[in-house]
Amino acid sequence: MAIKTFRPITPGLRHRVQVINNEITNNSSLPEKSLTKGKSSTGGRGTDGHISVRHKGGGHKRKLREIDWKRDKTGVPATIATIEYDPNRSSNIALLHYADGEKRYIIASKGLKVGMKLMSGPAASIEPGNALPLENIPVGMTIHCVELTLGRGAQMVRSAGASALIAGKDGDYVVVKLPSGELRMVFKKCMATIGSVGNEEHMNERFGKAGRKRWLGIRPTVRGTVMNPVDHPHGGGEGRGKGYKQPVSPWGQPAKGYKTRDAHKPSSRFIVKRRK
Repeated sequence: MAIKTFRPITPGLRHRVQVINNEITNNSSLPEKSLTKGKSSTGGRGTDGHISVRHKGGGHKRKLREIDWKRDKTGVPATIATIEYDPNRSSNIALLHYADGEKRYIIASKGLKVGMKLMSGPAASIEPGNALPLENIPVGMTIHCVELTLGRGAQMVRSAGASALIAGKDGDYVVVKLPSGELRMVFKKCMATIGSVGNEEHMNERFGKAGRKRWLGIRPTVRGTVMNPVDHPHGGGEGRGKGYKQPVSPWGQPAKGYKTRDAHKPSSRFIVKRRK
């Protein structure tokens, strides 16, 4: 994997930084047909037709790849057939061909190559890409795709380059150090995958032009300071200026350092140490 810069032949290439992803082996844009389905675009609107998430809309049409988050095919060996690009996430995905003929997509761990054998279950070896219950993974091991609720599938540590750490074990729970620095207790029977997520250079990519953001379905963001007072708390004033006591959202919620998590949330008892 390498980073490519471009000669400034056009304004869009002047600042563009692109990841040359040598891991991808399926150069055609066609995924496994049996594992894809249509994906409708909401434009950031809810069922009532009102915008609930701003700055969304447009973008290229996509197909949704069905990812095996649960890794519940225990004891059946699988061979990596291809490593593919997925437009719906920052990480790459790997297509597994199981010994019984079934095919599934998983998140591609760092270091996976076509032809490698993978396994899931308590008897699986401690190697990148294999999925095991947390109680079977040694302390100090790097993991990703961590399950929070037993049987629900991976919910944490799924983006490109992300990894967590097994920090300790305490009775029925395993202490996991998340990428944010938070220490959290997770039930020991929950599944996790060995290693870190691949495509770690994704964070260094620069789009170079506004059009590439529009291809991804991201619409422009207007600063509050250039709005009128009726539209934003930061708006108005003669000339340029903050004109407000602290950075807030259009609805007045503080934007920096304000804790939005409910202190009485039941799962708060599983947090050993907050990220801040």
